[in-house]
Amino acid sequence: MVTLTDFCGEVQNYFLRDRYADIHVGTFKISGGYIQPLDFLKEGQYYRIVGSTFNDGVWIYPFEGLKDETFSGSIWAMYVPPAVLSLVDEIDRWVEDHAGAIESPYQSESFDGYSYTKSDGGVATGSSSAITWQAHYGSRLNQWRKLRAI
Repeated sequence: MVTLTDFCGEVQNYFLRDRYADIHVGTFKISGGYIQPLDFLKEGQYYRIVGSTFNDGVWIYPFEGLKDETFSGSIWAMYVPPAVLSLVDEIDRWVEDHAGAIESPYQSESFDGYSYTKSDGGVATGSSSAITWQAHYGSRLNQWRKLRAI
C-alpha cells in the first residue's frame, strides 16, 4: 500500500503554501482517537503530524482513529493538489497489481547456464531496472519533487 505519507516523503514535498504560516509548533492532545480541535485546519484538509510517538504521518482532518497521546511537536497544514491525490491512488493500484513481483526476494539467479534477473521489463524507465513504484513513476514524481532541506 502506498499512502500520501509515502508519496510526500519520496518527493520531499508536503505541499505547504507558506512554511512559516503553515507549520504550527506546540503541545497537542489526541483523545478518543481525535486530535484536539485545530482552528487552522478545515474539514477534509490534509495535515502532517511531526514529533508524535504514535501518529507521525499525513492525515485528513478530522480523522478518527489516531492513538491517544499528548505530544510536543508540529502540525503542518497541507494544500494537496487533486492531481497528486489521483496519482497516489494510481500508484497504489499499480503496487497492488504488481505485489508479487515487487515482494519477490529474488533479484537474480543463475545455474547450469541459466540466468534470470528480475526487472520491470523496461516499463519503469525504458531500460531494465528493479521493480519499484518510485522507478515506475519516476518521471511523473519529478514535477512534485523538492530538494531535500539541509
